[in-house]
Amino acid sequence: MSPYALLRPLLFRLDAETAHNLTLAALRRLHALGLLRPWLPRVPDLPRRVMGLHFPNPVGLAAGLDKNGDAIDALAAFGFGFIEVGAVTPRPQPGNPRPRLFRLPAARAIINRMGFNNLGVDHLLRNLERTRYRGVLGVNLGKNADTPIERAAEDYLIGLRKLYGKVSFVTINISSPNTRNLRALQGGEELDALLAAIKAEQARLTDTHGRYMPVAVKIAPDLDDAAIAAIAAALRKHRIDALIATNTTLSRAGVEALPHGTEAGGLSGEPLRERATQVLAAFHAALAGEVPLIGAGGIMNGADACAKAAAGADLVQFYTGLIYRGPALVRECVEALRDRPV
Repeated sequence: MSPYALLRPLLFRLDAETAHNLTLAALRRLHALGLLRPWLPRVPDLPRRVMGLHFPNPVGLAAGLDKNGDAIDALAAFGFGFIEVGAVTPRPQPGNPRPRLFRLPAARAIINRMGFNNLGVDHLLRNLERTRYRGVLGVNLGKNADTPIERAAEDYLIGLRKLYGKVSFVTINISSPNTRNLRALQGGEELDALLAAIKAEQARLTDTHGRYMPVAVKIAPDLDDAAIAAIAAALRKHRIDALIATNTTLSRAGVEALPHGTEAGGLSGEPLRERATQVLAAFHAALAGEVPLIGAGGIMNGADACAKAAAGADLVQFYTGLIYRGPALVRECVEALRDRPV
């Protein structure tokens, strides 16, 4: 039995957010003492080149676990091919009132309504100066809750400017269900205007810094066929560097009768898997290979990672799966993808 399998019942006795914070603090401490890596499985190489970046393997950590970039070096020891931190906003904000994070163990799921709680982009930048990690690092960008939706682009541009050249890529998060009206940015004119502003600033910053930093967009699973077609057209028009499909869902199908199953927020984990993979496949068809795809949502084992790849994903990432399975999931997914018939 793995060390995490022994620890998980103890962690699950605690409030979910308390356990989350204690775990990150413990990982940082163990890493600093050199006691973390010996307990972690070695992850084989499986190189990929996506967005013009070299990934040692195609399995990444999704945003949300390390919002402020406090534990990057410790999480890197897990063997991820890339790490995405955040979501981070221009100014610090507390997020929604607690409790706001709920486990649904019977469904291997989580509901969260965190609300982009973070210490702001400047705090993240200070952490980036201290980290020794030199692998592929992405930062998920959100808008502050009190920024009017019609001015959301300004918040994303602040994050893009401050992080440009300091990380491998940034993700424009327009799909969290926990910031009022945020998902409206997935709509036609709003999305077109946002992506135009982002790409214009990316071009300016490329000239200024002499290097190109890719920009990804993260979308929701709660999209109909018309919305998928419209978003795909906008991504192709503006030559977005990657699409992450998907964020959490507002659906409660299959979990309504479980404890915490009707809590407000976004649902992640196993109940999201099928819908997220369907949306990924739909974007794969609509984009016809023009935009790289990162598959997320419901990856709980190696077979799930392979299903994302079969649906068109160039890379995969998870967060909830890590909570239920622990670090062994990273190696399992890499090995499954390595052995997957091409």
